[in-house]
Amino acid sequence: MKKLNILFNLGIISIFLSCGGKDNPDPVIVDPPTAAILTFPINNEECNTGESINSTQSKVNFEWNVSTNTTSYTLVIRNLLTNTNFNTNTTSNFSTAILNKNTPYKWWVISKNSEATNTAKSSEWKFYNAGDAVKSYAPFPAEVINPSLGSSISGENVTLEWNGSDVDGDIKEYDVYFGTVNPPTELLSTTSTQKIENVVVSQGNTYYWNVITKDNSNNSSTSEIFQFKIIN
Repeated sequence: MKKLNILFNLGIISIFLSCGGKDNPDPVIVDPPTAAILTFPINNEECNTGESINSTQSKVNFEWNVSTNTTSYTLVIRNLLTNTNFNTNTTSNFSTAILNKNTPYKWWVISKNSEATNTAKSSEWKFYNAGDAVKSYAPFPAEVINPSLGSSISGENVTLEWNGSDVDGDIKEYDVYFGTVNPPTELLSTTSTQKIENVVVSQGNTYYWNVITKDNSNNSSTSEIFQFKIIN
């Protein structure tokens, strides 16, 4: 019996030493990456320095500043005519892409760290990938400001607001289509401003709207379809 007690006590001591007798190591904390600063192509400008591949495509260089705590980047390029994205991963602060000529694009960079779950997104820049001997460029598709895309708001009147831009700076007017069908077919207004106030709406309806931007050279671009819902 005495021998059994000794063995029992030794077992208790062993459990204590294995479970609580030493401190657990502190977890390694990895600082998240910071957002990259874009440098080229320049925001809201024509990009005509790319290498021509053929009559419809050219190779465009993309550059940004190195961000801290970063092991890799994802370059995201969006075709603003089709709203489709092209992604490429790199460990460098530059990359290239073959893009369509005479086409507006938006791009941004996502910074990543292989040891961290958080990522950081840069600002979004737009540029126009120029074609051969083009003298006038279509405007960038308008971007929604208010109501925000997919939002739910209340009231009997709303203000539609958007942002339009153009490499040539010669936007003439906007055709705004608005209604409860998708895509909207009713022309709400043709205006030279970027806002329409006091648009009448009804509770419970979902509204769709888009903007056709026109310039003085008869070029035009069509935005994506924006939507919002009216609630109590």
